[in-house]
Amino acid sequence: MIWIIILIVLVLAAIYIVIYNGLQKAKVYTEESWSQIDVQLKRRNDLIPNLVETTKGYAKHERETFAQVVELRNQLIDVPADQQQKKMELSNQLSESLKSIFALAESYPDLKANEEFTKLMEELSNTENKIAYSRQLFNSSAAAYNQKLLTFPSNFIAKIHGMAKVAYLEVPTEEKAAPKVSF
Repeated sequence: MIWIIILIVLVLAAIYIVIYNGLQKAKVYTEESWSQIDVQLKRRNDLIPNLVETTKGYAKHERETFAQVVELRNQLIDVPADQQQKKMELSNQLSESLKSIFALAESYPDLKANEEFTKLMEELSNTENKIAYSRQLFNSSAAAYNQKLLTFPSNFIAKIHGMAKVAYLEVPTEEKAAPKVSF
């Protein structure tokens, strides 16, 4: 009889450990996917000064656009690591401002022909794509983690250890709107 009780306790302990470890793994994947976003944001932040310097000489009267890009970049750098939503809001604003600089190339053919500008534009475009992919990865990781927090029996273990849901990164409302097209 005592062996049956010991066996039941060991099985329950093993189940508890497996579930707890699964929760911890899901949490680590979510944190790691956020760090991928951070890496890409840093990469973009490192490219921006070169882009601004390269572009400045061609579009001197576009100082307001450059100032806005630099200001947003500096704000993004100063955001504490634990304020992910604020970081992504600033990142979205920066992406929009960068589109203005990309559009300058159309107005300045010499700039468009500049090899360094073209290379920087390519790198920034690739980095923007990597940021978008990293956001998807984060949301997928967060979904897997949140699912574990809500499903039985892992929800009990999560509550015992005070584990909380992770917020998804959302697309800004203006980016969700259908583009206006006219013929």
